[in-house]
Amino acid sequence: MNKEIFREYDIRGIAQRDIDNNTALLIGKAYATMISRQGGSRIVVGNDNRDSGPRILKSLLDGILSTGINVTYIGEIPTPMLYYAVYKLGCDGGISVTASHNPPEFNGFKVMVGKDAIYGKKIEEIYKIANEGKFAVGKNPGSIEEKNLENQYIDEIASIVRPKKKLKIVVDAGNGMASEIAPKLLKKLGCKLVCLYCEKISSYPNHLPDPVQEKNVADLKARVKKEKADMGIAFDGDSDRIGVVDEKGNLIYGDRLLAIFAQDALLRHPGGKVIFEVKCSQALEDHVKKSGGIPIMWKTGHSLIKAKMKEEGALIAGEMSGHMFFTEKWYGFDDAFLAAARIVEIVANSTGKISELDGKIARYYSSPEYRVDFDDREKFGFVKKATEHFSKKYKIIDVDGCRVVFENGWALVRASNTQSKLIIRMEGKTQKDLEAIKGIFLGEIEKFSGKKFKLEE
Repeated sequence: MNKEIFREYDIRGIAQRDIDNNTALLIGKAYATMISRQGGSRIVVGNDNRDSGPRILKSLLDGILSTGINVTYIGEIPTPMLYYAVYKLGCDGGISVTASHNPPEFNGFKVMVGKDAIYGKKIEEIYKIANEGKFAVGKNPGSIEEKNLENQYIDEIASIVRPKKKLKIVVDAGNGMASEIAPKLLKKLGCKLVCLYCEKISSYPNHLPDPVQEKNVADLKARVKKEKADMGIAFDGDSDRIGVVDEKGNLIYGDRLLAIFAQDALLRHPGGKVIFEVKCSQALEDHVKKSGGIPIMWKTGHSLIKAKMKEEGALIAGEMSGHMFFTEKWYGFDDAFLAAARIVEIVANSTGKISELDGKIARYYSSPEYRVDFDDREKFGFVKKATEHFSKKYKIIDVDGCRVVFENGWALVRASNTQSKLIIRMEGKTQKDLEAIKGIFLGEIEKFSGKKFKLEE
């Protein structure tokens, strides 16, 4: 097996190259062995709509069942429904065949042990068990039962929001797993819908289902303005991430969206903890404090955020990428459908437009999230060198990567946990501050590494 597909918080690679039938079989055996060693007997399994999914799923199931572990198969599903099923069915874990928003040639696995999405050493443990080949063997092969939780899931989300008026919403499902469920949910909430790309097509012919990239919401932005809609909502491929476009056609980035969610939740739960990742704007932290909450900066990654939420007893959390996590009347996992329902409720029950809610948050000058191609084997070492270099002159926040604090802003470089890339983002109190920070930051990187990055959106 290619060890590099075992990443920080999921397993992911190019399907035909990295996840052949034998690899999927071994992962099934190893994962089920992990569950068996912890006394488990039944897991939830699902998959998204990628072409390689049925092939990988079959081998995965063969591996799981060979250990005597039983399976509840919940079908072709968005990732939040996997999390939901583990909570509602009382199973001992869950695994879904998905590569989230990655291009069609990718596939992989998101994995739960108990009610927790695993990461780090637990992901490595699956690789270790698979390599050792010491798998659990049941007295009898495991069995499969099938369940469909879609209607129950939609009904439960709809039951916890109360929009007071009907909104006109443009939905862009990106031909991913939100294509059918998002329209059903939003219609149940009384929304008037205009649907874009709401047919499941595994080749993603219109754009990649990655809603935090401006180019991927270009059609949505145009349609919102044309339809004079109240907002646009976009989903990533497996529907655990959301993108929101205001009525003027502007993309509201994940940190600002979290600030809107947090302000609303803190009205009911003053003093609640709000967790956000290192790429988020200082404006978010400032707004959480202003709203009576306790801001906590943490590592990027859905599994890492969920673990930190559990540790802190946090009210809400979010990432720039559009992962939004709720514990109020929900289960603490990232769920773009619940996020969509929540933002509909907030806007419907407000006296103003969504752009006005966004306008209440301080607006600093942030760069896009730059993704620089970088060798997987070298990216973490590079960030370590950057931390050592910058800490000699500046205050550093090293909770995840290297966030350099300047007098009027900050700059971050961190290694992506899902791609062969470095992530770079910067912010200044003014545009002039941002340009100055960008020049200093990139100049210092070139000085210690000899590498010159041309940052392109």
